Amino acid sequence: MSNLAISAHHLAKMYHIGGQRQNTNYSTLRDSLAGMFRGIGRRREGPPPGKAELWALKDISFDVPHGQVVGIIGRNGAGKSTLLKVLSRITEPTKGQAELYGRVASLLEVGTGFHPELTGRENIYLNGAVLGMRKQEIDRNFDAIVAFSEVEKFIDTPVKFYSSGMYVRLAFAVAAHLEPEILIVDEVLAVGDARFQKKCMNKMQDVGSQGRTVLFVSHSMQSIMRMCERTILLDAGTVIHDGPSGEVIGTYLGKGYGSTGERRWDDSATAPSGDVARLRAVRARNSSGEIVESIDIRQPMTMEIEFEVLQDGYLLMPHFHVFNEDNVKVFMTIDLDPEWRRQRRPKGRYVSKAHIPGNLLAEGTMFIEASVITIEPTVRQFTERDAIAFQVVDNLEGDSARGDWAGRLNGVVRPKLDWTTTYTPD
Repeated sequence: MSNLAISAHHLAKMYHIGGQRQNTNYSTLRDSLAGMFRGIGRRREGPPPGKAELWALKDISFDVPHGQVVGIIGRNGAGKSTLLKVLSRITEPTKGQAELYGRVASLLEVGTGFHPELTGRENIYLNGAVLGMRKQEIDRNFDAIVAFSEVEKFIDTPVKFYSSGMYVRLAFAVAAHLEPEILIVDEVLAVGDARFQKKCMNKMQDVGSQGRTVLFVSHSMQSIMRMCERTILLDAGTVIHDGPSGEVIGTYLGKGYGSTGERRWDDSATAPSGDVARLRAVRARNSSGEIVESIDIRQPMTMEIEFEVLQDGYLLMPHFHVFNEDNVKVFMTIDLDPEWRRQRRPKGRYVSKAHIPGNLLAEGTMFIEASVITIEPTVRQFTERDAIAFQVVDNLEGDSARGDWAGRLNGVVRPKLDWTTTYTPD
């Protein structure tokens, strides 16, 4: 047990939902007293009348050793944030218990743990005191916190005047620099810009490399792949899979769809949709048209998006964003099919394809974000981040861009370029 940072035993959390809206009219003292006496002697069993039970967590158990960085993934409503709130002691579990061994810092929502009337400087010391740190310890880390957060000019301004981005930067800097043994981070980092998100990822990796424990919730599979060797997949409040991140992410992306190379939305009620267009499927295909989860680096492939147009007469622009496992955008491509470019589309079902030549992508995992927008006016109809994923594989046969080199070739893309050499003898 001494090596454990977190030990969760049969955690469950239940909420009451629904019920009749309370009467907002003022009641008299006589009404209040009458209601109180009517309730005397009654024994209420189960949820209040008109309310239903919702189990956000159901019998969750896992252990995390010291020094491990663990990702937690799942769809919206899977129970991720509830689990972090239970582990952070923000809410009590209905059943079970969680044991945490060490000082815990949590970053779950913008401004969590900050007092709006206090300045940034005062909140740094307040948070340090809550974590049980002495003033000398906070003094030692103060300059690093301020430098990381990039709010030097506003450090003596009450945080109620901060933007959400400033809040996040300072809150993360405090949580990461005040030397907690356990750092719990929800996807609050999405509020920051891309540069700051990368900065936070690097810092969390540093925290993990120092032997401290990190629990990280994210919808970005690239960030999870980069950050975490181990990942826990939640669905409907239960643990579906707990294991190596690549394996668990494959389960998550392929859950219910049979492949990480294809994802379908057959139920129009739950498909990503706007007023004009609705997503039906996203696929990765090889040169033979087969749906694939991996592709030889030398071979061409196709990204495919299937969608419905629900209203006549709009200009639509399907497009893809391709990210690698380091959460770096490799490229973006928009639909340039001349048949439909600048053409208003009638209602119906469309399949748009983007063709990628061989020897362009670098090896590794590629994550595809699929989107459709309308133009004139520009309105985002839907965006599905991490819609599918596939592996680009280099089999080291020597006829790809790596030639005879067996080591790592860095870079976002790996084109096989033509080289020529002119030789003149002495």
